[in-house]
Amino acid sequence: MKEIAQKTRTAAQQLAILSGEARNNALEAIALALENHQKEIIEANNEDCRSSEGLISKALSARLLLGKNKLKSAIAGVRDVAKLADPIGTTTLKRELDQGLILSRISCPLGVLGVIFEARPDALIQITSLAIKSGNGVILKGGKEAINTCTTLVKIIHQALEKTEVNPNAVQLLTTREEIKTLLSLDEYVDLIIPRGSNEFVRYVQENTKIPVLGHAEGICHLFIDESADLNKAINITVDSKTQYPSACNAVETLLVHRAIATQFLPTVAVALKDKGVELKGDSATQAIIDCGKVTQEDWQTEYSDLIISIKIVDNLGSAIDHINHYGSKHTDGIVTENQDKAEIFFNQVDSAGVYHNCSTRFADGFRYGFGAEVGISTQKMPPRGPVGLEGLVTYKYQLRGNGEICDTYSGSDAKGFTHRNLI
Repeated sequence: MKEIAQKTRTAAQQLAILSGEARNNALEAIALALENHQKEIIEANNEDCRSSEGLISKALSARLLLGKNKLKSAIAGVRDVAKLADPIGTTTLKRELDQGLILSRISCPLGVLGVIFEARPDALIQITSLAIKSGNGVILKGGKEAINTCTTLVKIIHQALEKTEVNPNAVQLLTTREEIKTLLSLDEYVDLIIPRGSNEFVRYVQENTKIPVLGHAEGICHLFIDESADLNKAINITVDSKTQYPSACNAVETLLVHRAIATQFLPTVAVALKDKGVELKGDSATQAIIDCGKVTQEDWQTEYSDLIISIKIVDNLGSAIDHINHYGSKHTDGIVTENQDKAEIFFNQVDSAGVYHNCSTRFADGFRYGFGAEVGISTQKMPPRGPVGLEGLVTYKYQLRGNGEICDTYSGSDAKGFTHRNLI
């Protein structure tokens, strides 16, 4: 493991000084190689799906499946990342401290990323493309259920990189669970850990490493239907937020409905959801209006990742916001209302990475945000927050250029003053 980490760090240092064109050429080589080996990739994925049948949840099975359309989309994502502006070498501050003494702040790669993810082999493609574009090495650890797919993908990526200026050692794959603990101890070589899994797993990672962790816990997302909502709009948004891809972390798990429109809205939305196979759970007020199961306290804290939704009737906007801030995971929460003032209150008071008005929560995605792809969604307060693309994988350094200046000149009773003149 230490040898792997050393190789990755060396390759990352080489990658960091390559031109943007060289890194983009590497991404195109990867995209082309994945296109040419689609059959091999899908066969490996089919083997993983067969081996995992009956052993993993329905939600995990959906994430594991890498069909033709999902693979095609992932390959398109690699090319989308290549089209993005180069995140390295950007000057975000240039300031004259004194004549001839110039301070610059320049974006640069983090170094080596350690990414631990569950099931989703398409995430491996996204993460690798973002790492190369941002000049970072990456050590990947996928779940055992995706071992054949991940191994095949990394083999193809290595073969593609051998024909480019990017050292294939910049992308490494771990294959055993035992290696995770060792990875978390390599703070000398790894600069950021990105865990993608359950809340318990993310917490385990945070508690067992000195390396900074980009945390993404559950996606307990909410949708509040206000009394001023357009009900047709509300039904469409609710159905899409729950059923478009129920195993996604940005799918709605709890529907909050204003008491004033509950008797009008709930029967119609219940039919629309049941037509999509959704199991409904409601509080006593909801059960008095529609036929549904009884919601429990635990349900409010559960990410179903399935065709199940909890429903609660609330008295007002404030009650909805209180519920979201108490039970939510700070992922993505939305309001449906035609009252702009209420929407603004919702935006300002809901403490989540994504806060939406009159649209589906399923838009919480790096690709849909125009990031090309994402390494994950961060629910922490410190940036980066929300879908993390290239901007979350670079840091910056201060460069100061002078001509023999010393601090003593600017100290004491006869101190020379700074000009502090911004040059950009």
